[in-house]
Amino acid sequence: MGTVRIAGRQIAAAILDTDGVVTDTASVHFSAWRDVFDAYLRERSDRGEAAGGEFTHADYLRHVDGVARYDGVRRFLASRDIELPEGDPEDAPERETVCGIGNRKNERFLRRLRADGAPPYDGTLELLRWLRSQRVPTAVISASRNAAEVLAAAGADELFDARVDGVEADRLGLPGKPDPAVFLEAAARIDVPADLAMIVEDAQSGVQAGRDGGFGLVVGVDRVQQREQLLAHGADLVVDDLAELLPEVRT
Repeated sequence: MGTVRIAGRQIAAAILDTDGVVTDTASVHFSAWRDVFDAYLRERSDRGEAAGGEFTHADYLRHVDGVARYDGVRRFLASRDIELPEGDPEDAPERETVCGIGNRKNERFLRRLRADGAPPYDGTLELLRWLRSQRVPTAVISASRNAAEVLAAAGADELFDARVDGVEADRLGLPGKPDPAVFLEAAARIDVPADLAMIVEDAQSGVQAGRDGGFGLVVGVDRVQQREQLLAHGADLVVDDLAELLPEVRT
């Protein structure tokens, strides 16, 4: 196992989020959520029930980004004072339950993913390849149950030694971000203590999880002009693209 020095800290492993860090799929997630939530809010309004305004990008960042699908449904609806039955993960997308709405979103997301693919961020791939050339273990996490398909579509699945996604989190009963459980599980799978691992996240909930988990370095990736929020939630530094770390790593 190798180590590298980044931002003045010795790093023995890197654990990356998927959407918005490895792949440019955050915009696909946002579009799918917006379509589903806006349609549902209109349905409520047409029935004369409280709904509130349209789902915004600020709503996405505050309530949905980086968290498990059903948690995102609960959190956004709670922000509009809407409470629905939980339902069951097998609920049809048409059902008016937390799980039904979450499944509706997943259906739309997968349709777009299979039509358009999941382009990777070149700077991220470059950093991953460099780290692996230095024998630094890498792991990937995701709240999504679709992470394996997303990474395969991006051609990035072979760049990681371990993956802890929504399927594994459900199987192990791991709480979602901002709880650090998924990151700690990933660190355990590559046999590196948290204080020697670097976390890379684009979500506020993710950098908070990195901070609360005691990780050695928490890097925020600012894809949507939220630098100050990422720093406030626990990022040690924020970059626009992970290629910015390469000159320091190479020295």
